[in-house]
Amino acid sequence: MNIEWAALGQVFGVSLVVTVGIVGLFTVGIVGTSRKPHQEGAAAVASGPGAGARTGAVTAFALCAAAVAYGIYLIVAG
Repeated sequence: MNIEWAALGQVFGVSLVVTVGIVGLFTVGIVGTSRKPHQEGAAAVASGPGAGARTGAVTAFALCAAAVAYGIYLIVAG
């Protein structure tokens, strides 16, 4: 039995980077959904910092879902 240590190291490195990236994206999504817009007026709520944070959160969650779907595709196709 021969273990290819270089290949094992590459798999470990890629797995670590992808895991940290997906967890980071999910964290950005959670932080974006927890932001509360300023309650200064109706116009401020519609276009305030909460709207941009919500859009960023939805984008982060969509990227997480895409990464998970791609991983499932790789497992099922193989």
